Amino acid sequence: MNSSMEGAGSAYNAVDVLDRLRSLLADLESGDTDKRLPNERELALRLGVTRARLRKSLQVLEEEGRLWRGVGRGTFIGPKPTERPDAALLASKTNPVQVMRARMAIEPELAGLAAVNATDDEIAQLKELSRRCKFASNWREYEVYDALLHHEIAVSAHNTILLALTDLLPQVRRSVTWRRPRPEGVRPPELHHSFVEHDNIIDAISHREPIKAANAMRRHLQTVEDRLVGRD
Repeated sequence: MNSSMEGAGSAYNAVDVLDRLRSLLADLESGDTDKRLPNERELALRLGVTRARLRKSLQVLEEEGRLWRGVGRGTFIGPKPTERPDAALLASKTNPVQVMRARMAIEPELAGLAAVNATDDEIAQLKELSRRCKFASNWREYEVYDALLHHEIAVSAHNTILLALTDLLPQVRRSVTWRRPRPEGVRPPELHHSFVEHDNIIDAISHREPIKAANAMRRHLQTVEDRLVGRD
């Protein structure tokens, strides 16, 4: 069996094998069939090449982004899909300060972009969420509106990649024990620091001042971190 396969494989050089594989991929891509390739043994027999030569050709196509291989899963057409980070796993390996450092790296940039890209309707939504933070009936309600406000700023930046990154952070934050206990039925005080800080961010966004918006967000997050670690 091996000698016959080697004989068959010698009939094709590396370029021939790649061309045959590319032709097969093109046929599969244009159809409605499963985008997973046959296993190596079946594919080698189908193409009339040795498995060793087949693997080398598959590696070339994987490097080109034409296919990807998963251990125990098979070989699939197209580039390898991006795997979404596991928020619970990240939370188990981090702490509240690291979460705040990540927010500091991302959210000021988002605020600056929002000052450039936010629509009038999005700015109106930011102002409404700020108002709801101020009139929240308890801390839990405040935290909901606060999270929505920061998310809406990220949306208003109109940057899909940064939005995806910042959407991961709340999931990690919920899994990390870091909040100080809040008394039930008590609302935030009227002079809570975030009220003015939120307004400063939104004011800079509404006046289309990206540097001022980024700095205002950075100061706000610094205050949150200071209170988190007891520097207040």
